[in-house]
Amino acid sequence: MDGEKALLRSPSSSAEKCERGAVTKCQLGPLSVTRRHERSPVCLFQPQQVALIMRIHGKVVVIAVCFGVFLLLYFLGGNAADDPLLKEVVQEEEEEDGNSSPSPSELGRDVAAKFAKKASGGGGARAEELLKRRQEERASNRGARETAKSKPRGRVARPVTKRRRAEEVMHLAVVACGNRLDETLTMVKSALLFSLKRITFHIFAEDPLAPQFEERLKQWPPSISAKFQYSIYPITFSVGNADEWKKLFKPCAAQRLFLPVILKDVDSLLYVDTDVLFLRPMDDIWSLLKSFNSTQLAAMAPEHEVPKIGWYSRFARHPFYGVTGVNSGVMLMNLTRIRSTMFRNSMIPSGLSWEDLLHPLYQKYKNHITWGDQDLLNIIFHYNPESLFIFPCQWNYRPDHCMYGSNCKGAEEEGVSILHGNRGVYHDDKQPAFKVVYDAIRDFPFEDNMFQSLFYPIQTKFLDTVNTLCGRIPQVFLKQIEKTMRKVFEEKVVRHVRPHK
Repeated sequence: MDGEKALLRSPSSSAEKCERGAVTKCQLGPLSVTRRHERSPVCLFQPQQVALIMRIHGKVVVIAVCFGVFLLLYFLGGNAADDPLLKEVVQEEEEEDGNSSPSPSELGRDVAAKFAKKASGGGGARAEELLKRRQEERASNRGARETAKSKPRGRVARPVTKRRRAEEVMHLAVVACGNRLDETLTMVKSALLFSLKRITFHIFAEDPLAPQFEERLKQWPPSISAKFQYSIYPITFSVGNADEWKKLFKPCAAQRLFLPVILKDVDSLLYVDTDVLFLRPMDDIWSLLKSFNSTQLAAMAPEHEVPKIGWYSRFARHPFYGVTGVNSGVMLMNLTRIRSTMFRNSMIPSGLSWEDLLHPLYQKYKNHITWGDQDLLNIIFHYNPESLFIFPCQWNYRPDHCMYGSNCKGAEEEGVSILHGNRGVYHDDKQPAFKVVYDAIRDFPFEDNMFQSLFYPIQTKFLDTVNTLCGRIPQVFLKQIEKTMRKVFEEKVVRHVRPHK
């Protein structure tokens, strides 16, 4: 080190005096020296020293430039984030490229151009104009959002919040004529007592019964009325002679054949006779719709479990489904599929739609059918067996399942799910086991304790029915209803008690 200093201080043949114009430059260099005893400064440099000086100068310049660029970008990114000019650049780039973001280089060029304009004389007025325009756009967007809120949910283009899934509603149809008012209301009551989802009832009734349904349904307490809605329809037949259809089997029974034609806005439907009682939630049979395969469009239970004593297998003079036929007192239907299917038949090889098929089918077989509309359904599904889903007998439990001995294994194992009191057994003493259940549900006061006012009376009165074949198997009638009541009890009582613990 001392040698280098001595070398710098000693004169050399390669040393040069600094010219007057170059004195300042030489003095700014890190290795500039001045000889005190001379009148003018002298810069003495070796070749290695010159190269070192140039490298150091280059590094300093590069660092300074990078630092300056960083400060410039920081200033642009931080202070200009909310500037209307920058927002306008981003907005224009988004409009040009769809919803894609502009590249950094393009955005940088546009921002620089905008800021250059802003720095000119008219820049302040331009910024104010852009701010005003953005405020107007925000006000317009707020108005558009308010308008969108007033439109139907499905028509809102860009929902700002996640909406709850629409609640599923079950549809149940019944046809009531003559003196079936009380029986129909008891059926509706049983569906509401146990079901979980809301139900829409489609009640087809003769003109004198319509106002009576209105009056009686309005008398039910609000807690029950909140669980359902209903529509009352007149008895109508879209094809053929209405008087002929009304006289088919029982008054108005043929109306069920026309449900796919009348209820055009309903996708799926459960049809039941007026003498049906639900002993478990309707939700459970409604869920069987999900069990349909791609060709099935309706579901029914067999007319009988034992071919030897089944009516169709012994007496039918027309085609019927399967070995024992099917019973139409409980019928689950996908109406959308029914309306869009061409059904094979014995009249026209190309097939017919549901509506076009009904009247020709009736005209062909009217002298051979005994059970009216049920026979027509058996004929239809005889030629289209792939369209029918068969559910177990406990979903359509009738006196035939116990009056000749117990022959519904599903009911023995799980209990009766839907009780079908055909043959008028709710109103006579031929099958008191059925009448006990009907009377208990009919007389049950809404909102009373189900165990005390419904289950225990049924259990007690069953003791008086042990002299009949159906009365000897009380567990078949009581098992499912007890299970359902416990579930309802847990839903209504236990769930509300837990939070207070």
